[in-house]
Amino acid sequence: MIMDYARKGAEARLSSFEKYRELLETTAIHIAEQLQKGKKILLCGNGGSAAEAQHVAAEYVGRFSKRERISLPAIALTTDSSIITAIANDYSFDVIFERQVEALGTEGDILIASSTSGNSKNCVLAIQQAMKQGMYTIGFTGASSGVMGTLCNTIFCVTSEETPIIQEVHIAMQHILCALVENHLPREYNRV
Repeated sequence: MIMDYARKGAEARLSSFEKYRELLETTAIHIAEQLQKGKKILLCGNGGSAAEAQHVAAEYVGRFSKRERISLPAIALTTDSSIITAIANDYSFDVIFERQVEALGTEGDILIASSTSGNSKNCVLAIQQAMKQGMYTIGFTGASSGVMGTLCNTIFCVTSEETPIIQEVHIAMQHILCALVENHLPREYNRV
């Protein structure tokens, strides 16, 4: 069982990286360009994908590689329990990310949404709101990209139907995306 699981994960990771290596590179260039224009990254997801949003935001705000660089603006929309519970209570859980995108997102910002099914209603509504505001949308899904596949500017669909494996590959892809973004930032982003 252990080695079978390891093989499935490795195969999904390798096939996803092979399929999307050029798109990862061009997406990183776009993110780096927008960050240099003073734009920010917003991230959202549910459950394991919520933890992924927090993890990835920390990589941008802190640092990913050993390169000492200035902090990059990234906000996980999954972390403020007062905002999330107020919106869910007063409106609906479906709009917890949409309302935050409306409040925090500006034209040219980037929204990264993760959903293994590609159909999480709160992620879909956040993407639609981001599009209304002129934001660039990036989706991470499973093999079936769901509704998100029809909406996002850029979509990464992991070639698996198993939620844990999809989530493992999502974090690996977002790690390499963060590393590529750092590589594309000019020297003036270095901390001296």
